[in-house]
Amino acid sequence: MQSIVYNTVFRFFRYACLGLCAVLINAAAFAQEDSTQTEVPAQEIRKPRPVKNTFSSIWIIDNQTVMVPVKNTFEIDIMHRFGTVKNGYDDFWGLFSPSNIRLGFSYVPINNLMVGVSITKLNMTWEGYGKYAIIKQTPGEYPVSVTYFGDVAFDSRKKDNFVHFSDRLMFFNQLIIARKITDKLSLQVAPSHTHVNIVNGYFYEPGKYRGVMDHDHFAVSFSGRYQLKDAMAVIANYDQPITKHRSGNPSPNVSFGLEMSTSGHAFQFFIGNYSAIIPERNNYFNHNNPANISQYLIGFNITRLWNY
Repeated sequence: MQSIVYNTVFRFFRYACLGLCAVLINAAAFAQEDSTQTEVPAQEIRKPRPVKNTFSSIWIIDNQTVMVPVKNTFEIDIMHRFGTVKNGYDDFWGLFSPSNIRLGFSYVPINNLMVGVSITKLNMTWEGYGKYAIIKQTPGEYPVSVTYFGDVAFDSRKKDNFVHFSDRLMFFNQLIIARKITDKLSLQVAPSHTHVNIVNGYFYEPGKYRGVMDHDHFAVSFSGRYQLKDAMAVIANYDQPITKHRSGNPSPNVSFGLEMSTSGHAFQFFIGNYSAIIPERNNYFNHNNPANISQYLIGFNITRLWNY
């Protein structure tokens, strides 16, 4: 009996040793074969680079894109919105009616940060704004780009109904998330928060003010760009209000058009149902019905960049 057990255990260890030797021999052979390969110097191992040109401009109609120009870039923006087309030929479909204009100036002092100032004809509104690229779409690392945009607007009209300085202020914050789907198609979604210090309402007691709209308004925008040629693309934007006010709820913003661009400038020509240009007013105050074509208007953006 002992001999049978002994022989069984002996055979087990023998086969186990043979198997282990076979594994070691194969591993050694693999290691030897692999050691004959040329090692790649560390400096030649390239890290994945962020995706370029998700959009051609910092603007997609009235919304900021996820893009921040390279360091030391100075940019001038000229943005023009004509009147609505409702009067037809009488004012040549809004081209000869009163218009809204914005002049903007921005600079990129450090990588990924843009700061700027602008003035808009409507209510003589000044803006100070900044944009910071938090994440850039990078193959194998980040599937999307993420950028923060913040804006402070100041109504500079000489009016007596501004009791306090703060009544003139509005604020806008937005998180922009974008992805370049293909070489031609880029999409972005951007939730936003607008705060208006003085709101639409009425006096219900002497010295007391009751607003029919909340001071805070949430919305989300959806934007896209599809490149037709090297220097031409179709663009579109949709802003959906989320906050439900007691009354005076704003309408969704709808726009679409063409973009022509080079490395130093971009020209966008479009039609949409909103004209305030600044994001606080577009999202909070627009009441043009997107289902009524007579409440649409023509607009264009011109941007010019210099790098120092």
